[in-house]
Parts: sequence; structure tokens; C-alpha cells
Amino acid sequence: MLRSLYSGISGLNAHQKMIDVTGNNIANVNTTGFKASSVQFNDTLSQVMGAGGAPQDGQAGTNPAGVGLGVRVAGITQNFSQGSAQTTGKSGDMMVQGDGFFITRSGNENIYTRAGSFFFDANGTLATATGEPVQGWTAGEDGKVNTSSKPGDIRMPLGATIPPKATTVCTLKGNLSSDATPDMNFPTNTGTNYKTTIPIKVFDSQGQTHTVTAEFSRTAFDNTSGATNSTWGVKLLGEDGNEITPAGTLSMKDGKADPSMVDDVTKKATMTLGPYTVDVTDITSYSGNTDARVFGTDGQTAGALTSLSYTVSDTGELVGVFSNGLKQTLGQVALATFKNVNGLEKIGNSGYRTTVNSGYAQVGQPGSAGMGSVMSGALEMSNVDLAQEFTNLVVAQRGFQANSRIITTSDEILQELVSMKR
Repeated sequence: MLRSLYSGISGLNAHQKMIDVTGNNIANVNTTGFKASSVQFNDTLSQVMGAGGAPQDGQAGTNPAGVGLGVRVAGITQNFSQGSAQTTGKSGDMMVQGDGFFITRSGNENIYTRAGSFFFDANGTLATATGEPVQGWTAGEDGKVNTSSKPGDIRMPLGATIPPKATTVCTLKGNLSSDATPDMNFPTNTGTNYKTTIPIKVFDSQGQTHTVTAEFSRTAFDNTSGATNSTWGVKLLGEDGNEITPAGTLSMKDGKADPSMVDDVTKKATMTLGPYTVDVTDITSYSGNTDARVFGTDGQTAGALTSLSYTVSDTGELVGVFSNGLKQTLGQVALATFKNVNGLEKIGNSGYRTTVNSGYAQVGQPGSAGMGSVMSGALEMSNVDLAQEFTNLVVAQRGFQANSRIITTSDEILQELVSMKR
């Protein structure tokens, strides 16, 4: 039989596979996290008709001659380039920006995917649309995540509570006027008789709120010749109006806290007033209005996690909102990268499994080297280029037609041979 018949058949098979791959790409143009594939062809072994000969005795050498035996599919590779972002606004939708893969669990096997449409099921487990639990780390009661441990199922601890905490630190910011008479509406509140108060909301050990008042009394000041130095006596008054000891002294130099009050390590100026540490690093004393105020305090009431309301940070941390308004990390998703990403095996449902040629999964937290970051409220669209795929479809179709002509032409030649015996 003619060799061209078998070459034509191999061409039909190869171009049929190209059409199959291209059709699959087009079918998945709207599949979340889908990566397009492409086909590479190689020629098959050639039948040697004549070997090469070396030059000798003044004669030139001869080149080898062979007849090819067709084409074969050398490989089908995937394009793992980044897909575009599709904004959804849904907290459970996540997109990897970078090379990482989300990790899910199917039985005892880890599956890797770029499709990040997740939700919390009835048991509070973060899972994919097809029910595979997402792998990562669940935070402890203190909101800390141990990323050095083995990843596992991420669970939303519905009903978890945060105990109350007493206030210990208060931060103040703003200006204490250095003017002799800061407010002309109160001309008697002037000089070293000048006083101003700041109400501060604090929590006790049971989580109950109280209001204490910080009273600043100017005991000395110098605002002449451009100087802005002053000294203030500071005390706390309880809700009953009684002073909470101990009191403190705030020394201002050149409009800022005296360097002698600044800690060498923390670089903060603090005072101890009663049971509280008051941060006055950002308090100033310049000419103008007094607008010193509370910037922040610690402490909290008791709170419970009563809803699935949460946000996701770019490092994959799931931050829940408790009933007391406090936000705390509940868990963190894990990502995986591979030395040879094209060595992964497709298994359906937008998932991949490792093979001997992909290498082991390198697991880490989003934002670490090589893992990529997480975008919340968005999904990664397919990276299929429709224009390129339709072009490939035409090329594959014409290639199939051309190879079919090889077979019909070879058949006509064989028919001529058969017709010789009549």
C-alpha cells in the first residue's frame, strides 16, 4: 500500500485532535478560571531511502534521503496566563492575582483550582460550588492564624464569643492652644488659669462603658519671641467628679511633647493617669484653637459572631464582624504553586491534580513570595482568545480537508494500478 495513505490518516487524526481542543476552548469561554490549551504537532519517523556518505577519494559526500510517515500530536499544553477580573461584589468570590492556586479537598486528595467561587455551608465550612472544602487555616480564639501548620478545612465559628476587655490605653491627638487667652468668650480662662477637658469613653473588665474626663490645666507657658513651651497638669475625673489617681504632667517644648517624655524604643510619649496609659505623642501646643480629642482606645464589650458577614483581605484573611462591632480574623485561605505548572493534570470541575512531572505543591499564604495575592469580590475569567480560537478552527478544518485529499488521491492511484489487470 502507498505510504501516503497512512500519512493522510495520521494527518486526519492530528487535525481532528486540534479541532477537539479548539472546540473545548470555545465551549469554556465563560468558565471561571479556565485556561486555554493548544496542540503541538511533530512529524513521525521517516523511512530511510539512502544513508549519508562521507567525502572520500576526492568525491563529495552524499546526503541521507528519507520519506516521512506522517504527523503526530506531540503535546497539548495549557496557557496559564492571567485571566481578566470579573467583579461580582460577593464576599465569597476570590481571584488569585499571580501564579498561585486555591487548594480544595476531595476525600483525602488535594485538588488545585483557579476558580474562586466559594461559600459557607450549613456546618460553617468554606467550600466550592461543587462541595469540596477549601483548604487553609482556621484562626484561634485570639484571632491569630498559624500558617506554619498543615492546611485544613476553614470553618466559620458561628456563635463564637469575644470576652470583654478593660481599657488600658488611650491615644489623644490635636492641639492645646499656646495663646494667652485661647477663647475670647471666656476671658477669665487665661494664662496659667487656662483649663480644658476631654471626655474619654472607657470599658471596665465586665465590658460596661464609662466616661472619664481628662482635665488639662496650664501651669506655665512661654509664647514670646516665637517660643511655644508650656507645662500642663493632667488629671482624670471619674463619673462622680472625683479625681482618679495618679495624676500626670505634660511638658511641651517647641510645640511638641518634651523629648524627655519620649521612649527610646517605642518613640512614643506617654503618661500614666490612674489605670490608663495615655499616648500624647501627637498632642501639640501652638497658637490657635484647642481641639485636642480622643483618637482611639482599646477595650471592648463582649461580642458574638452571629452572622456570615465577613470580608477578605489581599492576603486571603477572612475577617468576621462580631455583634460588638469588633472585627477579628477567622481564618486564611492557602495557595499553592508548582515548579512545572504545565505538568498538572486536568480532572474536571476546573480542578487539577499533581503528577510526577508537576512537582510537589509549594504551599504558602497569599502575599508571600511567588504565591500571588487575593482579590475579594471578583472572579478570574477564562483566558480564551475567541479571535485566535476561530482562526485555529479554520486552520484545523483546512488541514483536515487537505489530508483527506491525500487519501482520495492515493486511492485514485491504486485504482489505476488495479485497472491495469483487465
